Amino acid sequence: MGKYEPLADHLRKLGYGQVRMKFEEIEKVLGFPLPPSSRNHRAWWSNNPSNNVMTHAWLDAGYQTEAVDMEQRKLVFRRAEPDGAHHSPVSPRPLPGGEKSEDAPHTLYGCLRGTVTFVGEVDLTQPADPDWGAREDGDIAR
Repeated sequence: MGKYEPLADHLRKLGYGQVRMKFEEIEKVLGFPLPPSSRNHRAWWSNNPSNNVMTHAWLDAGYQTEAVDMEQRKLVFRRAEPDGAHHSPVSPRPLPGGEKSEDAPHTLYGCLRGTVTFVGEVDLTQPADPDWGAREDGDIAR
């Protein structure tokens, strides 16, 4: 059993869609303090499997980290979608004879689904910078 297996077991037993935890709660589950880098570097909490040993604990339990708050020392473990559901593109439906349908989705359709999260209220219909055109034309000083 690995050093961080108690966290994986804890997340599996809970089985919730999301689990909010403070760093101190994670330490209580583990039975030892987290390394200093966990408090100093947001990247320590990334979902990259080559990041650190603890990353495998939450990934193997079927969770990913998000909403890491370094100041408040807390984060959210969110249940990951089933293997391939989140990142696999939709393939075009082949027609009889092996050709691809022109109206079928492109093979990359959906590959970026879920990669952007807007926090708070964002009106995507409003321009981010209404004066950009005038600035580019030289009408407004930079």
